[in-house]
Amino acid sequence: MIYNNDFKYDLKVGQVKEKEIADIFQSKTIEVKYDLQALKTGNVYVEYYSRGKKSGISTSQSDYYCFCFGETFHLIKTSDLKNKCREFIGTNRDKKGGDNNTSKGILLPLKKLL
Repeated sequence: MIYNNDFKYDLKVGQVKEKEIADIFQSKTIEVKYDLQALKTGNVYVEYYSRGKKSGISTSQSDYYCFCFGETFHLIKTSDLKNKCREFIGTNRDKKGGDNNTSKGILLPLKKLL
C-alpha cells in the first residue's frame, strides 16, 4: 500500500476492509475454535481424522476457520488452513489427540497460522 497522510484516503481504504469483513460475517460460514493451550504451547491442534473416519478440517463445510486465543480472534480461509496443515502430514507434528487419543490432527505452529 502506498503511504498517504490524507485522512479521506485512509478512510476509503479502511472502509474497503470493513466491507470485506462484513461480507465474511454476513455470507460465509465460519467454524470457531477456542484453544486454551495455544498461547502456552505455541501450537493449535487441527483435527482431520477421528474414530476411523475423516473429521474436522477434512469434512468441514466452512469457508473460514476462526481461532480464538485469549481475547484475540484470527480468521483464515479453510482452504489456506488445509494447505498449511498438509505440509505436516506424516511428520512429528501429525499427532494422536482428542478423547482417548481417538483422533489425529496436526500440531500447527502459531507462527505458521499467523
